[in-house]
Amino acid sequence: MAGSRIILLNGVGSVGKTSTARALQEIASLPLLHVQMDTFLDMLPERLQEHADGFSYEALSVSGTTETSITAGPVGVKLLRGMRRAIAAMADAGNNLIVDDVLLGDAYGDYVELLARHDLFVVGLHAALDVLERRERERGDRSIGLARWQFSRVHAGIGYDLEIDTDQNDPRACAALIKAGLDL
Repeated sequence: MAGSRIILLNGVGSVGKTSTARALQEIASLPLLHVQMDTFLDMLPERLQEHADGFSYEALSVSGTTETSITAGPVGVKLLRGMRRAIAAMADAGNNLIVDDVLLGDAYGDYVELLARHDLFVVGLHAALDVLERRERERGDRSIGLARWQFSRVHAGIGYDLEIDTDQNDPRACAALIKAGLDL
């Protein structure tokens, strides 16, 4: 392929995507722009962060534990579709990218289609559920139970070029594995 190189990092919130992306930027031989899903989510007016039109969160009790589900309303769906198209436009302009996302629903298929003319590498970042829940609590900026809800969903149906365990590797080690595994 002659297109841009895109490294799509997928994993549950608090798995270490952002830290890994930043570490990879520092050691990769080619310049990589870091595109975060959170940057796009921050574009949404605050009033739609907990609204049926934007994104709604519901705490559920499942087998005695809390899971926080996410539902995207029409504005949220358009935001995420627009984000993927903006990423494709950045790649089309010749930029090499690290994309930091939580792939749910049709997001994976959309990326594969949109980025077909580029070198797309999909990297799954994993950690044990108890590690993710501890990180979620320590961060203090996530809904408790979100990691548990995403845990069985975020990797479903995705074909990875590389999978990394982030509870056994710090961000620099994860970045080094990606650099070596994808010849960056």
